[in-house]
Amino acid sequence: MLRELITFEVAGQIFALDIMAIREIRAWTPVTPMPRVPHYVAGVVNLRGTVLPVVDLAARLGWAPTEATPRHAIIVCQVNGQSQGLIVDSVSDIIALNTESLQPPPTAGQDEVMPFLEGLAAIEDHMVMVLDLQALSASGEHPVAA
Repeated sequence: MLRELITFEVAGQIFALDIMAIREIRAWTPVTPMPRVPHYVAGVVNLRGTVLPVVDLAARLGWAPTEATPRHAIIVCQVNGQSQGLIVDSVSDIIALNTESLQPPPTAGQDEVMPFLEGLAAIEDHMVMVLDLQALSASGEHPVAA
């Protein structure tokens, strides 16, 4: 079975998300920081009258926070009926992936599966990490827009 994924870059790595979860891709818009939110929540933006929480995907994945510039983008996703934005370095392409070619995520130490990864796929000459949007959103408490 074929799945369509959108690929993007974060901290020099290539990731993908299922295109059906993506509502839009926005040019960078400065966020308004919010008090008492997890370190990976960059803030909120106004999305056509709705307050949209924006997650710094690099920080969420455990890397250094993104120093956002106008070259960055915000991918607006729908998870469990709620919207959130993800800061990414750049959006690359739409790919069709055969689900059988998706490899399970590697273990990290004591049979611990790498968090947030649905799997890995070899696309051309590089590995693409397919993110599990449900796990990415569920394991942290942050505000979400309806």
